[in-house]
Amino acid sequence: MIENRWQDAEAQMFQDDAGSDPAARALALRVYSSRLIGAEPDLVMHGGGNTSLKLTMRDLYGDPMEVICIKGSGTDLARIDARGMPAVRLDPLRRLRTLAVVSDADMVNTLRANLVDTTAPNPSVETLLHAYLPQTYVNHTHATPMLVLANLPEAAEAVRELFGERLALVDYVRPGFELGRRTAQAFEAHPEAEGLLLLHHGHVTWGDDARAAYERVLAHANLVEDWLAQRRPAPLKPSAALPAPKRAATLAALRGALAADLPVDAPMPVLVARDDSAMMAFLARADLSDLASRGVATPDHVIRIKGQPLHLTAANVAGGTEAIGAKVTAFAEAYTAYFETQAPRFAQRPEMVSPMPALAWIDGVGLVGIGEDAARARIAADLGVQNTRVMADAEAVGGYRPIGAADLFDMEYWPLERAKLGTAKAPSLQGRVVLITGGAGAIGLATAQAFAARGATIFLVDRDPDALERGLAGLGPDHAGVTADITQTGEPARAVEACMLRFGGLDILVNNAGAAINGDVATLPQETLRAAFELNFFSHFAFSQAAVAVFRAQGRGGQILFNVSKQAVNPGKGFAAYGLPKATTFFLLRQLALELGAEGVRVNGINADRIRSGLLTPEMIAARAAARGVDEATYLGGNLLRREVEARHVGEAFVALALSERTTGHVITVDGGNIEAALR
Repeated sequence: MIENRWQDAEAQMFQDDAGSDPAARALALRVYSSRLIGAEPDLVMHGGGNTSLKLTMRDLYGDPMEVICIKGSGTDLARIDARGMPAVRLDPLRRLRTLAVVSDADMVNTLRANLVDTTAPNPSVETLLHAYLPQTYVNHTHATPMLVLANLPEAAEAVRELFGERLALVDYVRPGFELGRRTAQAFEAHPEAEGLLLLHHGHVTWGDDARAAYERVLAHANLVEDWLAQRRPAPLKPSAALPAPKRAATLAALRGALAADLPVDAPMPVLVARDDSAMMAFLARADLSDLASRGVATPDHVIRIKGQPLHLTAANVAGGTEAIGAKVTAFAEAYTAYFETQAPRFAQRPEMVSPMPALAWIDGVGLVGIGEDAARARIAADLGVQNTRVMADAEAVGGYRPIGAADLFDMEYWPLERAKLGTAKAPSLQGRVVLITGGAGAIGLATAQAFAARGATIFLVDRDPDALERGLAGLGPDHAGVTADITQTGEPARAVEACMLRFGGLDILVNNAGAAINGDVATLPQETLRAAFELNFFSHFAFSQAAVAVFRAQGRGGQILFNVSKQAVNPGKGFAAYGLPKATTFFLLRQLALELGAEGVRVNGINADRIRSGLLTPEMIAARAAARGVDEATYLGGNLLRREVEARHVGEAFVALALSERTTGHVITVDGGNIEAALR
């Protein structure tokens, strides 16, 4: 059941923050109730749904004007504010209803022309649906239980059983003027109704105050949820999950297949899997192939997950890379045929989007969202999970019957719907999955921030769980990591496998972890040197081997970057235990570059010096400065530029190497200038 989250104290706080103006205070309550709706995934997901409020404002001359404050197109209800609900003059919108036909272009132009603030976001494409209903507060949601009702073959009978005359039906039509007109007609034919079910689309409710409108959404959804719960069959035994290595290998093979026809330097998609018991039980159904062909629970989802998922059976998975690639090719061919069948109906032929799947059902692995980055993959996975729940419930109470291919295509290629995805240029490293060892330390985290700022998806590996948690919190929700002691046998491979399971694969490995262990060669204990080699060389060696295996599984090349250190070429007295493994790592870098270049794997590194970090601690800085008879600032700025080199400079250098598409076997010095450490 969906919990009622309304709190009078919170509502009052929103009003108090809005000031004393009655219109502003009413809008504040609309914002508050909209956030409550947006925070509940079973009501709306990822920018879906819309809410509105009708009120009277004063124009520049002090004259009253009726307006509708409506969610801006593409705005997320969970984080909406007053600016995200632009005010539109109502009278011109109502006048549109007197026309027999209104084109999309004329509708959008009328909406923008009647914005009270012309710099505000575009009003929702479903503004007219809200405008033509007389109620003050209107909510349009995609509540999971209501989508089950909306996609039943006998929806009218089920609605009558549950709601009597309290819920009216509206036949499916694409959002816009016609949907607004039909919505108004449905209400006018059933003035006693307290809501509408938009067949194959969603749910509309209303109320005279914000709380009543919000609670009606919950009441309707929970009534249907209770009805469904009484009719659900016993859950199926979950499909057995494959062992982690096989799941990881399957995801890597899928990722490579999805990018097989892209240019070699183009990014691969990111994959996000959902494999809880409910999802694995769904994947145990005998009718998966049939359900996969049916379509989405609401047409709002089609731009993010397409009309069908890629379905990989146990036999496909067992067939490995070749079988998975064949299924991806078949999906793309089927999508192209679908496009070629539907596109001629358009007066102006649309440009086909990528024919690759955006969602996959994989036996033994789970449901997998596919996207240009981790955020888009997560959104696809979330919507995919909701669709499977709707499918399962609908099949149990009468059948799952969404809209057909023609209506789905019209929505998928509707310019106003595609505009929700935005047209901003992709960041330079979008789609690249970057694993960074020592990722929660100063240099590691600075490197992570530099890559994330350019759109990369980050996976941190660090031995300190608290530092790892803080680092990930700073990066944001669509990055991940794992705690590991990478000096232990098998831990590097486990960490790489965890990255594959989380994001589907790996593109760039940053071997950064290390420790500056000191001691003179003549008296250095062998166990100290061996420990130094385990961290500063062998862990990098093991990570590199694991990364190369992933690159080969993906069939797309990749990158390995090393934090080598100036100690590799300019040894410091008393630092043999640090310099010896670093020098060996320098050789490893060049050997890997030599061996892997033909496979499209680039291998480069950074020689950094005097960076405040876990390597160069405050105590070490103080000791070194004292030994040289200078203050700490002078010591840290002891280079040709006379300026301290910071961790962020190292991170930016790693990014520069990652972007240098024709560079391999190269090491950049990031030390402010140190001739003694120059490579040539």
